[in-house]
Amino acid sequence: MSSLALAVRDSNTMLRRNLLHARRYPSLTLNLLLTPVMLLLLFVYIFGDVMSAGLGGGGADRAEYIAYIVPGLLLMTVGSTVVGTAVSVSNDMTEGIIARFRTMAIHRGSVLVGHVVGSVLQSVLSVVLVGAVAVAIGFRPTDVTALEWLAAFGLLVLFASALTWVAVGMGLISPNAEAASNNALPMILLPLLSSAFIPVGTMPGWFQPIAEYQPFTPAIETLRGLLLGSEIGHNGWLTVGWSLGLVVLGYLWSTSKFGQDPR
Repeated sequence: MSSLALAVRDSNTMLRRNLLHARRYPSLTLNLLLTPVMLLLLFVYIFGDVMSAGLGGGGADRAEYIAYIVPGLLLMTVGSTVVGTAVSVSNDMTEGIIARFRTMAIHRGSVLVGHVVGSVLQSVLSVVLVGAVAVAIGFRPTDVTALEWLAAFGLLVLFASALTWVAVGMGLISPNAEAASNNALPMILLPLLSSAFIPVGTMPGWFQPIAEYQPFTPAIETLRGLLLGSEIGHNGWLTVGWSLGLVVLGYLWSTSKFGQDPR
């Protein structure tokens, strides 16, 4: 069997292992998933009328605000889900299982690949669940073509892959699961400082460049354009650039840390 075939086989085994862990211990995934759902319900039903009045300077329109907020909440869901990946990687590194894997005839990189692929799959499923809640309370995409649906799905997968590789690195440098959860908090906090809830133009002038060019805002605006037909502009290229850059950075960081002696 070739080295590539061995790597694929071992990565598939590690993927099944991580999915089984997620199925047997669903509490972490559910807790992380509840954050965007609760924010969606809170902002739509409690703040929806007030927030929507500021979108276009007109009257309150909760349906308009639902359309505005959902793309941001979908990407916040991705950020929330990968926090669990950092915790899972940290557990593997501190509980001795990695030291045992190193003594076995398995492809070394398969452990990380299993975590990454498993996290991306969980992120996509989480986005589907949050999207279903959004549709149930009134979210409706606007004239989305098959190509735009495909582009939206590709954006979510690419962005989830980027955040997952960074989360894996955070898990590898964390001494325990609690530290891994704290280190990965920017994945949840950054969407709060983006255009997910309010337009960047309504923020203080000194803060607008930070909010506009951080990773989440271009991705949110691109997804918003694909689902609602709004202007995407340069945000598509920024999203691809941020995502590919984070994938490369996270991959190099993770593989470097993983190659060191286990704790």
